[in-house]
Amino acid sequence: MTPRIAVIGAGPIGLDAALACTDAGWPVTVYEAGPSAATHVRAWGHVRLFTPWELNVSPRMRAHLPTAPTGNACPTGTELADRLLHPLTELPALQGRIRYATRVAAISRTGLLKHEHIADITRAETPFTLLLDTPDGEDTAQADIVLDCTGTYANPNTLGDGGIPAPGERALAHRITRTLPNTTTDRASDRWAGTVLLVGAGKSAQTAARDLATLPDTHLIWVVRDAHPNWGAIQDDPLPGRQELVDISQKLADSAHARATVHTGTHIQSLTPSPAPTPTPTPTPTPGNAPILVRLATPQGPQEVRVDHIVSLTGYTGDPTLHRQLQVHECYATGAPMNLSAALLGSSGADCLAQPAVGVDVLRNPEPHFYILGAKSYGRLNTFLLRSGYEQVNEVTSPYAHTRSGHTPLSR
Repeated sequence: MTPRIAVIGAGPIGLDAALACTDAGWPVTVYEAGPSAATHVRAWGHVRLFTPWELNVSPRMRAHLPTAPTGNACPTGTELADRLLHPLTELPALQGRIRYATRVAAISRTGLLKHEHIADITRAETPFTLLLDTPDGEDTAQADIVLDCTGTYANPNTLGDGGIPAPGERALAHRITRTLPNTTTDRASDRWAGTVLLVGAGKSAQTAARDLATLPDTHLIWVVRDAHPNWGAIQDDPLPGRQELVDISQKLADSAHARATVHTGTHIQSLTPSPAPTPTPTPTPTPGNAPILVRLATPQGPQEVRVDHIVSLTGYTGDPTLHRQLQVHECYATGAPMNLSAALLGSSGADCLAQPAVGVDVLRNPEPHFYILGAKSYGRLNTFLLRSGYEQVNEVTSPYAHTRSGHTPLSR
């Protein structure tokens, strides 16, 4: 019997996986929570990647879409969605295979609990049940193989010390921006006027710091946990855009900007709504826009700052609740599947361009026929590239592409 494949997420990795399945002749359904493909990519559409088209278009995508962009230009998220991902969804190979506005809420083995039939063929031969949130209400679907390509952008980390929410953070969640600010709009200066607290040190935070520092009416307070950050510098970096972020971040940290203050070795202790200082030359803010009093733990001791906006860019991780009822062995340090996490942590190459190629055995979980692919598979590690995800799809599908019937592909 030809297996039924469920791909969760219609981002770059999910679409590449769907194409791989159709190439192999396997029936596949893609479940996408958003109203269209690449919903999360469009959320950071104003941001330019530091990787070029050649690293963002898979060979399979190019074979199906000869008009796919080429060259060394680095696309924005919007360009990636408009020029690559959306055209892919219109290909005949994917017509009728993508269910939009359909979120997979949970996955189980039909009729089995998590602890039953461990390393047993019964579990491998039992189909998955997917609980779906659809425009028409809850529904279920079954699949024999599940490829979780949901990514991480919908699951931001919190900004408190040790990775938990800071006191006051949950109550002020509506005042905290956890996605990259768009400073390219006509109203950006008004939107981000005042004092902005930025938390985080990765490439997303560096991009936000670069952009916010250009706004004339914005004062930036940047909080970085590492006392001596190197901003992810790579010697003789082959990606100019990435090196530019490192250089700008170092200049800001060196107090080379009049409207930016960088606090290294610092974490957030608490957030508290604060009334505007009086007297004030401007009208008193409404309660919804009142300043926030932030208590910092700095190397020099506690410090309080009053801010108008908070941008938390402390990283993103995949949603583990999706596979809570499945037998997935997660690394205690990274949250990634154990075998892949061990391979990545054991790699000597720190640069995302130097990630090791892993075989299908490394991508397997104790749960037969369930694979986590793409950014989610890297857990808390920040070295993922789209190219790495495309290679994962190849590992999971290519060795079995000749199988048409009688034998289950992706088998253990």
